[in-house]
Amino acid sequence: MASSKVPISRLPLPSSTHILTHNLNPDPVAKNIKELVELIKTQPSVLRKSRAAHESAHFFYMTPLPLGFPYNIRPPPDDITKEERAAYVEKVISLFEPLSEAPLAPSAGTTSQSDLKKYHSLEREHHPRELLSVAPTCLRDCFPELDVGDSLHVIGDQQPKAKIEEQGSTSIEASKAAREELVDILSGNSVLMSVPPEGHDDRGYAPWSLRYSGHQFGSWAGQLGDGRAISIFETPLPSDPDTTFELQLKGAGRTPFSRGADGLAVLRSSVREYLVAEAMQALRIPTTRSLSLISLPTIRVYREEVETAAIVCRVAESFIRIGNFQALNSEQPDASYMFLGSSGGAFAQQPPNYEALRVLGEWVTRRVLKLDVKEGEPWAKKLVWECARRNALMVAGWQAQGFMHGVMNTDNISIMGLTIDYGPYAFMDIFDEGHICNHTDEGGRYAYKYQPTMIVYAIRMLLKSLGPVIGYELEHGKAVAPGWARDIPKGKLKTWTAEAEEALSDDLEVCIMETFADEYWGLMRQRLGLRTSQIKDHTEIIQPLLALMQKHSMDFHATFRHLTTFRASWMSPRTPDMPLGNDAADPLDGFLQTLLPSDSAQPINLPAATKEWLEYLQTYATRINLAEEQAAWKELVGETKADGTPSGLNQEWEAIREAHAKQYNPRFVLRQWVLEDLISTLQTEAKDADNRDLEKPTKGRDALNKILRMCTEPFGGWGAEGASGEALTDEEKEERRLCGTGPKSLMGFQCSCSS
Repeated sequence: MASSKVPISRLPLPSSTHILTHNLNPDPVAKNIKELVELIKTQPSVLRKSRAAHESAHFFYMTPLPLGFPYNIRPPPDDITKEERAAYVEKVISLFEPLSEAPLAPSAGTTSQSDLKKYHSLEREHHPRELLSVAPTCLRDCFPELDVGDSLHVIGDQQPKAKIEEQGSTSIEASKAAREELVDILSGNSVLMSVPPEGHDDRGYAPWSLRYSGHQFGSWAGQLGDGRAISIFETPLPSDPDTTFELQLKGAGRTPFSRGADGLAVLRSSVREYLVAEAMQALRIPTTRSLSLISLPTIRVYREEVETAAIVCRVAESFIRIGNFQALNSEQPDASYMFLGSSGGAFAQQPPNYEALRVLGEWVTRRVLKLDVKEGEPWAKKLVWECARRNALMVAGWQAQGFMHGVMNTDNISIMGLTIDYGPYAFMDIFDEGHICNHTDEGGRYAYKYQPTMIVYAIRMLLKSLGPVIGYELEHGKAVAPGWARDIPKGKLKTWTAEAEEALSDDLEVCIMETFADEYWGLMRQRLGLRTSQIKDHTEIIQPLLALMQKHSMDFHATFRHLTTFRASWMSPRTPDMPLGNDAADPLDGFLQTLLPSDSAQPINLPAATKEWLEYLQTYATRINLAEEQAAWKELVGETKADGTPSGLNQEWEAIREAHAKQYNPRFVLRQWVLEDLISTLQTEAKDADNRDLEKPTKGRDALNKILRMCTEPFGGWGAEGASGEALTDEEKEERRLCGTGPKSLMGFQCSCSS
């Protein structure tokens, strides 16, 4: 029976109407694939030099080039002219560009013809590439027909050889070829392209990097763009061809947006992003995804110290963000001046281009957000409202799970409401609503408690960028047409922007905060095992709980997880004034001893904390015991019928309530100490890459993929939760360690933007 899975080079492309580069504007430096190929043959430095994009451009056609920068070019002969010297440099760089066609991996599966060919450079072959991980959850959700060959076996998932056919390949050789091609393409070593023949109108296909601008820490930064990210491919979801997934390599080398940087990513930051994206997905928070993590151990990267390079292949339906709109219509009164970028090098903010703004807006409305807008109907206001709604839901998930992004600049806010661009992020340890996870954020602009406010700010910037279009819609009652702003005076465009902001800004903020509040309080009820909604929940149950955690320096996640085991019946007939007798048989006594351990990370005034917690638990127990709440749980577990009469099943509803609550309170959290511990091991192994077989299991790779599994199953009872430590296996002991709060020195650890 033929396999339905295919190697990565044979995945189908979407229809032309769904391909980003067929519908948005390339920069004129290479306005089609033929010009791109000619550039990488003759003037490849053009693609690597920092430059201001053309005002109409949405993207640059690109090819990945993950090499150390400045490039290590052998000196030319001394007796040549300046022009010959420049040509020599171009020729040497072109040797590393993907100009040689390579055979595709064999396939037993069938797929639609995409006409893609694989190109590589023989000069890059001596750079080793170590596959550290492939995420099974991303494969399952986004690429069910992708054949990764024996990748899972190589990275440490010791599957029997007999299972290779189930993965898609029909032989050991084909399985190895599928894996090698996967690594080749997802490391940027090989490139999938379609170059139209001479005389053909076919648009072809090639990788690209997006242009965007944005506000960084509240200040206008001018042109930014994908400085180290290159999107290499799009493919439809087999079960829903209208849904496409974009594969993007982070750390794939310089682009015109790299400014003074090298376009690379270090192993440290790559591990952090790879793991957290799949962790966030498991926590039900909208996010980009991770497909693979590949180490480039011989490529040196210069940050605070010399590190090794790595590439994450991240996945999303779209990587378009608010900054893409700001690039086409910034708020600056004079957009022609220059900025000095944080990574060095001057780059300009281009003047507005209202036609490119229209093209991008229509694409995002119909293809990315898939809004039901008929031809000729206004779309800009709906785009802003949908972006606002999605981001409000996203940040509610952040707050409920104690996640801090760290750099909520407008160029890092997804138009789809996805968590994007993971840098100095963190999950809360000891609860502190003012915690700042990014030590670069000296003013605390993106502290945990301000994240909802920062979403409002970002959406206001989107409203400002689309202001002229919305103002036109409000005045004319219809969508803008091609060339709509050609003959309109600048003063009128500014008036439309002002009118749009005046008409919509307040309502937009109300929409965001109401959407956020409804979602946030609902998520917090789920964490607390509350099935019904009561009007005073936020003032009597949720906010007092957070205040208690902050006052007594308690761990955010451990506290919530432990509360799932609480039983309301323990509080009767106890009162807050009744002392605990340290009675091991008293379940409430045992509960509080675990909740308030004497060896906690921060000293706790146990008598005061115990009294305050007993008062809170009495209120919490009363809430759980409400007749309406019990009826909802009993109906869920089948103890009663819809009419309230007994069903005869007699299940213990509180046990079911505990199990249900545990599915919203992770046992495993991707804490900073877990990441630092893992990164240290992987960095040590990367330095030793020349002395070992890169296809053999290692301690670091095994640990990485174990943690990945725990990230994707965070609610499980890892480490034999609740069992005595004496009977644990070595694996369970390690799981229990990873579920702990870790060294006190790393609690509340702050990262830098280079993370």
